[in-house]
Amino acid sequence: MSLDKNRQTYLLGWLKQYAKLYKTDLRISTLTGFALTILVILQAALLAIILQELIIEQQNFTDVVAYFLGLIAVLIARAGLIYIREKINFAMGNKVRQQIRHQLINQLEFLGPSALNQSTIGAWSTLLIEQVDNLQNFYAHYLPQMRLASMVPILICIAILPFNWTAALILLCTAPLIPIFMILVGMGAADINRRHFKALAYLSGHFLDRLKGLNTIRLFDQGEQQAQEIQQASEDFRIKTMQVLRMAFLSSAVLEFFTSISIAVVAVYFGFSYLGEFHFGSYNGIVTLFAGFFALILAPEFFQPLRDLGTYYHAKAEAIAAADNIEAFLNKQSPFPKIEQASTGCQLSTPLQTIEAQDLMVLSIEQQPIVGPLSFTLEAPFQLALIGTSGEGKTSLMNVLLGFLPYQGSLKINGVEFNQLDLTYWQQQISWIGQTPYLINSSIRENILLGKPNATNDELWSVIAKAQLTEVIAKLPQGLDTQVGEDAVRLSVGQAQRVALARAMLKSCQLLILDEPTASLDKQTIENIEQYHIAENSITITHQVDNMQQFDQVWQLAKGKLHRNVKEVSC
Repeated sequence: MSLDKNRQTYLLGWLKQYAKLYKTDLRISTLTGFALTILVILQAALLAIILQELIIEQQNFTDVVAYFLGLIAVLIARAGLIYIREKINFAMGNKVRQQIRHQLINQLEFLGPSALNQSTIGAWSTLLIEQVDNLQNFYAHYLPQMRLASMVPILICIAILPFNWTAALILLCTAPLIPIFMILVGMGAADINRRHFKALAYLSGHFLDRLKGLNTIRLFDQGEQQAQEIQQASEDFRIKTMQVLRMAFLSSAVLEFFTSISIAVVAVYFGFSYLGEFHFGSYNGIVTLFAGFFALILAPEFFQPLRDLGTYYHAKAEAIAAADNIEAFLNKQSPFPKIEQASTGCQLSTPLQTIEAQDLMVLSIEQQPIVGPLSFTLEAPFQLALIGTSGEGKTSLMNVLLGFLPYQGSLKINGVEFNQLDLTYWQQQISWIGQTPYLINSSIRENILLGKPNATNDELWSVIAKAQLTEVIAKLPQGLDTQVGEDAVRLSVGQAQRVALARAMLKSCQLLILDEPTASLDKQTIENIEQYHIAENSITITHQVDNMQQFDQVWQLAKGKLHRNVKEVSC
């Protein structure tokens, strides 16, 4: 589906809104561009004077040394201003990219893991890295060049006009050809770039997913099939990339063609004037060598801002294509419309007392019903076991309590409707241990301290002992400072669960939620969970129904209905 004109116009305005936050940088960039134009005109004048003096006036070289020194000074000043302008432009683009990337990360955190799971890691990395980086040239080059493209040609025409009005008129008449053909060639560039980003996101996600599942793919002898799929995705990405490059090269060729034609017309005019065929253009009837050199030296500079703008027009198309995905994600509505102002939500004035649900319907991130309606009441303190077959919605129900899924009906904590609570505050009152807990790619120490960053060393080693991690850490070469690796590859599943258990024990909480926590733990560790009572209130999702003595309540979720106080369970 292609981007319509209204959408492209809106996205262009959306991109420019960020530039308004850095008006000072943009103005300084424009001023340095203006100063560079003045220096270019001065450089052309000095060169033309030197040639006039040496060729026509037959002056000695010593007579034009001052002009040469002035020319060298102008060249040095131009180099310095170009460096300063590029630094300013890059810094402005970098500031905008950092701000947008920060907003994207905040939005990911705000929407929660349910939204994150709607796409692949490769697609998210493409959005956060490649697509944000593709905004750089728009802010660092296209926007500053837009101002110079209208300013520089006018200044150069004003400089040429006192010496030859015909040359100035030729440049003014041919100048509009470049932006016109630039627009014609660039039509559809945003769509091409958008398809390119889409192909890149698919390839990134597809490749990363297959790489993670390499062992499974090899065990089922699907290596060749998956290789063909990756090859097909790569070929599709190659085709999309070549379309982008073809558009860029075509734009550049068209711009160079019309620029060359325009400069050639100016050169032909002066050539015929010097041969005596043309007798117009100068105010005194004589076309001087100075005027010819001055105009011909400035002619390429007259078109240079337009040519640069044509080059950066491709950057504009890239930015619009990237902005389509970025803007759509940033404006994505939270599944919790009443929690958007989390800082103004209610905080519990007392410890957890009750959790009440009335006709509670758990919804997916797309607002589709998952499980319910459910009605129940939990009065603290409680140790609840929630059992049921896979796919019944047990984890989804817990995700509502964690604040990661929307709901309909009523869900109250201490009599306060859940969507009126300060979500950040509520999540600070909860500890969670999952069947495959996530550990950051850092040391074991840092992973445990996520539960309480300011914990003392005694507190740290206390929870390590309770989680049966002491011997595990003693066997590691770097002890607590051992890096767990990406996806905790350097630890077994059971060891990773123990680290997560220690992390949960370290955090003081009012409610502990455990999602199949005992799947990879030994009996001693399970008994520790029961013995140390990490929290006064806990909800445990489990398939193991042979040992329910430690729970004061056992509920079963089956066929969308909740059966409380289950005595005999068969799953």
